[in-house]
Amino acid sequence: MLSRLDRLAYRSQHLSWLVNATVMQEAARLFTRTPRPVVSAAEVKALLRRRDELHARDLANVEAGYYPRELLFDFPIRQYARAFPRLVRDTPRVVRRMKQGNYHDIPAVDKERYPAYYRRNFHWQTDGYFSEHSAEVYELGVELLFRGTADVMRRQIIPPITRHVRASAGARQLRLLDVACGTGRTLHQIARTHPTMRLWGVDLSPAYVRIARKRLGDVAELALAVENGEALPFADGTFDIATSVYLFHELPRNARRNVVRELHRVVRPGGIVVIEDSAQAAESPEIATALREFPREFHEPFYADYLEDDLAGILREVGFAVMAIEPHLVAKVVVARRH
Repeated sequence: MLSRLDRLAYRSQHLSWLVNATVMQEAARLFTRTPRPVVSAAEVKALLRRRDELHARDLANVEAGYYPRELLFDFPIRQYARAFPRLVRDTPRVVRRMKQGNYHDIPAVDKERYPAYYRRNFHWQTDGYFSEHSAEVYELGVELLFRGTADVMRRQIIPPITRHVRASAGARQLRLLDVACGTGRTLHQIARTHPTMRLWGVDLSPAYVRIARKRLGDVAELALAVENGEALPFADGTFDIATSVYLFHELPRNARRNVVRELHRVVRPGGIVVIEDSAQAAESPEIATALREFPREFHEPFYADYLEDDLAGILREVGFAVMAIEPHLVAKVVVARRH
């Protein structure tokens, strides 16, 4: 059970993130002369309510034993402190790129290895996903963007995993694949919750996979590889669970379906997929304007199409049975089972 002190520390921690991130965002708007998105009072109220619901769910998940208490306070503060000066120094380059609309400003890369949709600097970030610098500042940038709730939203994929583990009690050691694992933040939280699970992760970015290897070096049953989710290098039915967090809004429509078909192929019958990504129009009409405003500031070329391309519908198209669709602040979690 969580103590009263735990709950107070949790609330204080998130209030601090909210205040500091808000101040930094407003300072950045002044510096870049970027107007605030026009969002109605009703949508602001809905967003505040959804944030409160997310925090309540986070605490309730620990009480239910879905993941450990330590994750509530697992901010890598030292890592963020090292990354912050680099993020600040890089801001003028990001702003210049944004004003120029220069989304092709990335290092020279092998065009045969990386699909065209990936060869760009999403969010105007320096080097796109192709450098150590990008990988080292990415998590802090995302946490500031979501004002301290990015990790909270990420770990909402864990309760469906834990329920599947409980339902599989006595079965062989379960295997989980995380597609687009990035710097390994999601795998880190899964490993802390299920330390005996065998984990795999794939990502298209060599730099991000290198960072993930450093972070997850103490995880015994782990394999990471630089691979494309549209063509996974695994045999049919290899995994009991497959996850993906914040991938699909950065894919064009055909690539989304290619990845889901691959998930269906590599997950065994009876296994599950748990996908988290941005909220969509299908389940979150109350914040539709806020969602549509997001790509106006950040280079997200496939986001508008993603908002209307319901994730649950894509999963059903390839043969999954959708079990749950859960909104979490500005994200959603879709859980599906392979027949």
